[in-house]
Amino acid sequence: MKERRRTKRRHLLYYGRVYDENIQKLLGYLVDITERGFMLLSEEPYPVGVTQRLKLEVTEDVGQGPYINFSVRSIWCEPDIDPSHFDTGFEIEEIEPADRELISIIVEKYGFRDN
Repeated sequence: MKERRRTKRRHLLYYGRVYDENIQKLLGYLVDITERGFMLLSEEPYPVGVTQRLKLEVTEDVGQGPYINFSVRSIWCEPDIDPSHFDTGFEIEEIEPADRELISIIVEKYGFRDN
């Protein structure tokens, strides 16, 4: 897959749970994130090209949460290195400015350092 990312992804030490906002179903766990998108680790493959509302559980040290809500579109899905899991890439399409700021806090507090 050709790399199209403009912002470097930051792998996290924070594996927030990601839910379908409408049915409150746990979809998987946050693996890495930027202000533009994120990767989800899940037990089931996720269909590509689907747009929906998701929510990311946040801890008190990140924000007054309990969730960051956003509209996303799945742009790829492939098997994880662990064959019982899948990785899915999502592009954030719509998010409140305050929630986008919380993403920046997550990256700053829990992202691996590049150096």
